[in-house]
Parts: sequence; structure tokens; C-alpha cells
Amino acid sequence: MLTTIAAAQLPVLGALLAAGALAKVRTAMNESEPGALSRLGPAALVVDRWRVPALLGCAAGEMVLLVGLMATGHSLFRWGAATFFAVSTYVLWELRRRRPDVGCGCFGEVSAIPVGLRSLGRTMVLTAMAVGTVWTPPVPGWAVVAGLTWSQLLAVAGGLLVLAALSPEIEEAAARLRHRAPCEQRPLDPATALSRLRSSAAWRSHERLLSSTEPVDSWRELCWRFFVYPGHSHAGDPADVVFAIYLSGRHPAVRVAMVDAAGRPIEIGSLQESIPVSA
Repeated sequence: MLTTIAAAQLPVLGALLAAGALAKVRTAMNESEPGALSRLGPAALVVDRWRVPALLGCAAGEMVLLVGLMATGHSLFRWGAATFFAVSTYVLWELRRRRPDVGCGCFGEVSAIPVGLRSLGRTMVLTAMAVGTVWTPPVPGWAVVAGLTWSQLLAVAGGLLVLAALSPEIEEAAARLRHRAPCEQRPLDPATALSRLRSSAAWRSHERLLSSTEPVDSWRELCWRFFVYPGHSHAGDPADVVFAIYLSGRHPAVRVAMVDAAGRPIEIGSLQESIPVSA
């Protein structure tokens, strides 16, 4: 039974690899605005002149794995897919830690939403799916698709539903269809962003550090709304607490940083995420 479920994930892996590769190529060839690639991984990890090659290189790797999985039953491509998704999980973790303002770029520009637990969970699920295929019969992916049984179809549907639930891009794509404009160009009342902030875990965990619950400054940069509050650090030193709220999605990302009077970041032992602050 487990072997049947694992084998049925080959079409799922193929569909995700194809969608990711095509979306990356489209984004690299049709950059919507200058600097847009700097907000997408893996392009965000390299200097400007290497961003397009990095995105195209990632797409090429996905296409190689796609062809190998679908045209052959060789374990090399199955282990390759498992390694690719495992490395992707590590890269997304590093992006979330070091560049919490950028998206994963998994599906091109629609993946500009900051990396969150759902994106990490998706790559972990894909890694598990790919590892599972290693112990299935060495049958090409096209043969699996051609001979899908009802039980395998249910396994395929289940895999796709899990991945859909872990894909914030679906919400972003729906928002783009509704608004016909990217997040950076959509109007949003600051009061709505403030309401989202005050219902977030980041607010609850830092509220005790605030001297006032009313912001002293607020501004918008692209798809982020910033709020600045007077407060103090864990050591008791005066500081500004800066919150950044992503302006798209049902569960928008909220980032927080603390800066001193000179605008220098203050290191906090319990703080896991920070944001670049500019005024």
C-alpha cells in the first residue's frame, strides 16, 4: 500500500517541477520591474548580474529532473529530486533567517510572498515524496501516469491537496486576479495593516517592550507597511520597536526589529527574525 502511494507521487513531483521551471523562465525573461529579482530566491542570494542566470540555472535543473523522472526509472534522478528538494528546504530556511523580506521564488514572481512555515513545509513534503519514490519499482513516470489505478489517483489527489494547502502562491494568484495589479501597486488602508499587526504573534510577544501602543511613525515600502513604536530593549535601554507587515495574503508575514536612537539594530537573544529598517 505504501509503495503504491509513493509511486503515485511521481506525477505530482513532475507537475511541481514543470510548473516551477516554466514560472522561473517566464520571470527571468520578463522581469516586471527593475530590481524585482532581488526579492526572489535563489536570485536574492547572488549579485545583480548573476540573478537571471541563477534563476535560469535553477529552472534548468528542474527540467533535467523532470525529464529524468518521467522518461526513466533510474534511481539517479529520484535521488537527485530528493537532494534538490532537501537543499531547497535548507535554502528557504536560510532565506527566512537572513532575508525575511524576500520570497522563495519557487514559482517565479508569484512567489514573492516572504518565506513562511507553509513554504518550508511544502519543500519538506516534496523531499519526503521524492525519497519515497526511491524504493518503488524503477518504472518511468510516464508509465505510472498511463497506468494509474483508482487508488493511485486518490493518492495523487491527496498529494496535490496537501501541496495546495502549503502554497501561499494560490492566495497571491487569486488576489492578482481580483485586483489586476501586483501587491506593490494595490491601495491598502493603514488601519487594516495596523489591525493585522495587533492580531499577530509578533505583536503579542513584543507588546510588553512598548512604551505606548500608538505608533510614532508609519510608512509604506512596496508591499510592506512599517510601524514604529517607542519602547525599550530586553536590557532596559531606550529603543524603537519597528514592525513590518506584509500587505498580501490571508495570513500576512509580520517582522520585527529593534533599533537604537542612531538607527542601529539591537541584537536580541530571543528574536528569531529581523527586518531591514530605513526611514
